[in-house]
Amino acid sequence: MALRILCTVLQLTMVAELAIRKLFMNFRRILFSPAFVALAVSLTVTGRLDSADGWPELPVKNATVSIPAQEWAQKPGPRTVDISIHYPDGSLASVKKSSGLMLTLHNWGGTFCAGTANPDSLAKRLDVVSICVNYLQSGLQASVEDPEPYDFGYLQGLDALRALWFVFDGLKQKESLFDSGRLFATGGSGGGNVTQMVNKLAPRTFACVIDMCGMAKLSNDVAFNLPGGSGLNARWSNDPGSPYWLSPAAQEIRFIGNPVHLAVTKRLMNACKIIVVHGVHDATCRFEEKQELVVNMQSAELDVEPYFITKDDLDGEVFTSSGHALGNRTEIVFKVAGKYLEAGHAETSRRRMGLSDFERGDSVVYPVTGGEYVVSYERGYPVAKLVASRNAELAN
Repeated sequence: MALRILCTVLQLTMVAELAIRKLFMNFRRILFSPAFVALAVSLTVTGRLDSADGWPELPVKNATVSIPAQEWAQKPGPRTVDISIHYPDGSLASVKKSSGLMLTLHNWGGTFCAGTANPDSLAKRLDVVSICVNYLQSGLQASVEDPEPYDFGYLQGLDALRALWFVFDGLKQKESLFDSGRLFATGGSGGGNVTQMVNKLAPRTFACVIDMCGMAKLSNDVAFNLPGGSGLNARWSNDPGSPYWLSPAAQEIRFIGNPVHLAVTKRLMNACKIIVVHGVHDATCRFEEKQELVVNMQSAELDVEPYFITKDDLDGEVFTSSGHALGNRTEIVFKVAGKYLEAGHAETSRRRMGLSDFERGDSVVYPVTGGEYVVSYERGYPVAKLVASRNAELAN
C-alpha cells in the first residue's frame, strides 16, 4: 500500500515538473520573441506605445500636430500643445543621415514662428527638421490679457523639449536616418528666453543655441510690474496667500544666469555653443541683465559667445536696430551662427557627442530655496516637478 502511494507521488511529481518546464519554455519564447522585445523597447526607451497615450504619428509632410503637455497648476487638467514641423524639402523622405533638428521659438505674445527665424529657411539652408511650438500661453490673449501670470520659460521650455523629443523619437521609430548630434535651438525675445531654458532643462542635448534679445531672468520689476524698469508685466504676486505667488524657488529656476544652476550645468558636461545676440539699447529685455547672464556663464566656464549690437553694427539689412527688434532674425542666425550650424565645416561645425538627455533616462536636478527642481527623462521626454524639503512651502 505504502509502495503504491509512493509511486503515485513520484508520478505526480514528474508530471508537475514536466508541466512547469513546458510553461517556462513557452514563457521564454514569448519573453524573447521579436514582438515582445519591440514592445519593451518602445515602452522603456521611447516612453510611449504608438498613439495610445495621446502621441500622434510623425507626419510624412510638413504639418501641424498636437502633442500632450505637462499639466499647468494654474489650470489643472489635460493640456496639449500644437507644433509645426518643417522638413528640409517639405517631406519626411528628405531627411537623411546628415540632417539635424532645430527649434525656432516665437516671441512673447506670438504664435508658432512669429518673431523668430523662418523655419523653412532653416530647414532648407541648414539641412534640419525645424520645429515651431505653440508653447504654454502662446498668443496675445493668454500671454498678455489673461490674469494668470506669464510662465517665463519653465513649462514653456518643457513644451519645446517635448516637441523636439517627439520628432527625435518619431524619426527613430520610423528608422529614418538622421544626425542626432545636430540638435539646435533659436528664438527671439520671449523665444530667446525659452531657447536658454531648453538648454538649461536639457543640458546634455544641444550642440548650439542662439538667443536673440531674450529675457535673462524673471526680475522683480517684470514679475511684479514695478516702476522704473522694463515695460514687461508678468503678473506675478509677492503675496504668499495669492494663487499667483512667485515663490523664491520659482523665481530661481527661471533665472538663466543663476550661478548655482550654471555650476550644475557645467558639472553635467554641457558642451553647447551658447550664442547671445542683444542690442545695447534694448529697454524691453534689459541689456544690463543680459550682460550679467554672459558674465555668469563665462565665470562658470560655459561656451558662451556674445554679440552686443551697437549702432556701429547696423548694416540696414541684417542688423537694423540696436534696440529690442535687432533686425532680420532669420539672417541674424546665419550671420552669427552659420559656421556652427552648417554641417561639413571641419573646424567649426557643432555636433553634440554622447547621448542626449532624451536617451539617458535619468534626471537633471537644480537646487532651489526649500527644495529642488527635478527634470526626469525616464520616459524619454521631460517631466519636471518641484520637490520640497521637509516643512518647506513652495509653489511652481
